[in-house]
Amino acid sequence: MADVIRSSRALPTPHARRRYALVIGVLALLSLGIVAGLLAWDNPMPVGTDGFWRIAKLRTTSLIVIAVVAICQAVATVAFQTVTNNRIITPSIMGFESLYRVVQTGSVFLFGISGIVLLQGVPQFLLQIGLMVGFSLALYGWLLSGKYGNLQIMLLVGIIIGAGLGSVATFMQRLLTPSEFDVLTARLLGSISNADADYLPIAIPLMLVAVVLIWISSRRLNVMALGKEAATSLGLSYRRQLMFTLFLVSILMAVSTAIVGPITFLGFLVATLAYQFADTYDHRKIFPVAVLTGFCVLGGAYFIIKNVFAAQGAVSVIIELVGGTVFLIVILRKGRL
Repeated sequence: MADVIRSSRALPTPHARRRYALVIGVLALLSLGIVAGLLAWDNPMPVGTDGFWRIAKLRTTSLIVIAVVAICQAVATVAFQTVTNNRIITPSIMGFESLYRVVQTGSVFLFGISGIVLLQGVPQFLLQIGLMVGFSLALYGWLLSGKYGNLQIMLLVGIIIGAGLGSVATFMQRLLTPSEFDVLTARLLGSISNADADYLPIAIPLMLVAVVLIWISSRRLNVMALGKEAATSLGLSYRRQLMFTLFLVSILMAVSTAIVGPITFLGFLVATLAYQFADTYDHRKIFPVAVLTGFCVLGGAYFIIKNVFAAQGAVSVIIELVGGTVFLIVILRKGRL
């Protein structure tokens, strides 16, 4: 029997390379199927007619939003789990979603139902992104600087701050009138319908810059995955790369959350599936799988929630259920993750 030809590459055998190509192909076909389904399903006009394409054009905004959120969540979660050397935690625990809830709840608490209107618009969108990125940078700079800078302490403090902000938001919600609470709840659910097309000219460039910079850092992320001691011994400026990656992750998470609202388990679900599908250590291979997986998960959830349950694009309902279940399974298994 001939020996199997192996190499030191990320995909060491011909079988591994064929499997990876098959995974990419299947995910790409699923993504195209979801795009076709969202454009054509329940479209009253015959396929190919001018009326069909006019209706389909109106639906492209939702597809672009799905793509932006999927890319942001996938790339941010994979990079975050690498630099924290933990495949369970996600950027959501650092308080992004809790801060979003406080901002949304506080506006309704102070200004009533009209507070929701005050948060709509490009300046307000930029303000929310700035608040979330500034919050994360202050947290990183404070807890990772100095003699006793520690990543684990940063994560723990981030969880506590997130819980504290969530408690503040809950307290304010208890003081709202039923009508105000009803309007606010629609904003606090992660929903594609929350997105405004006017935000995309800002969100897309921010996303592209952050994703490209993380992609360029793929080789350094491969080294960071070995651990702090190993990465430092190989000549990597560990703390600089850590801060740089966390800054880019903050931008991606802030853009995603500000556009559609909080979807807690999306990043975890996408990253977990991507690691299993890609079955490699190389981030240049993991990121494409994660992005395609994220689009399939988010697009599939949107298709189901919109066409089966008619729930106005509230994708978090399905994703939190499936993602939370997967999270519990991973925790209880304590397998190779």
